[in-house]
Amino acid sequence: MPPEARAIRGVDDSKALDRPEREKLARRIQERALAVGIGAASVREIDRINIYHASVLAIRRAIGRLSVTPHHVLIDGNPIRTLGVEHTAVVGGDACCHSIACASIVAKVTRDRLMRALARRHPHYRWETNVGYGTAEHHAGLASHGITAHHRRSFTPVAQLSLALEVAPLADAPALAEVLQDILAPEPTALPDVIAPESPL
Repeated sequence: MPPEARAIRGVDDSKALDRPEREKLARRIQERALAVGIGAASVREIDRINIYHASVLAIRRAIGRLSVTPHHVLIDGNPIRTLGVEHTAVVGGDACCHSIACASIVAKVTRDRLMRALARRHPHYRWETNVGYGTAEHHAGLASHGITAHHRRSFTPVAQLSLALEVAPLADAPALAEVLQDILAPEPTALPDVIAPESPL
């Protein structure tokens, strides 16, 4: 954000905002920000190098897609030794830092739009409403139709699900989904929260 700009009213932790609020704020953020960079890592990359290193890769991609070169960036969470860019890490930053909260909103809106688009191809998982989180409807879709190319095979419960589906008849899908509710954590792949930070950087 421009260093002299006032904070955008209503910006908060993206998880504390409803969808219409996030959509409206994302438009305002993109209009006002000096630059916005979106980065992501594929399911294959996550399975190959693990979620932590894939997240670092996604953050690097987001920084690389900024139209300005930041001298310093703010990130949500803990410091990343391998990031390759000077940065300040703020634990819980999306709840206390305006730039990080803005990035969190843009990332959440972008990711949710992606999940709704994927839902048109894979309607059984109800991604248009759960956006990838481990709801009962999502679990029921996993139990009845298995995993897609967009599910992480390295995520232990998905591996357990694959084994369960091999031995369980299709008629048992509702009961299996109920059991899986306890082992499938709501841990979807998320876009990193990176945006050109405020000064001082």
